[in-house]
Amino acid sequence: DVTEIEQEEAQAKQEEQIMKEQELSNLLHEKRYLKALGLAISLDRPHTVLTVVKAILKESDGRKHLEENIARLRKDQKEAVLAFLVTWNTNSRNCHEAQAVIETLLKHEAPDSLLQYSGIKSAVESLLPYT
Repeated sequence: DVTEIEQEEAQAKQEEQIMKEQELSNLLHEKRYLKALGLAISLDRPHTVLTVVKAILKESDGRKHLEENIARLRKDQKEAVLAFLVTWNTNSRNCHEAQAVIETLLKHEAPDSLLQYSGIKSAVESLLPYT
């Protein structure tokens, strides 16, 4: 019978998730946006990533800080953000943040580099009607 072991594993995962949520909240409060972005992406939380982007843009020199933070993300993290912003861009309340991130990606990534992103073709096709 492995029921008890499975319950313990599920509880451990749930506790870890709660700890990460608390850490994310603390990072946002401390304005440590790069770590907050990385953690929100790793948790696969598009709305939380959007919240971080909005918080960055509210700062003075928000665009500059957004560019710095997005530029420092790893390629896989940028791919995740690209997938998230496709959804954000379809909503008029979030389209400005999505466009700011797209602008940053287009400014700081070479076209050849962007073409290497997984899902770039479908992302561009989805972005064009709303952009």
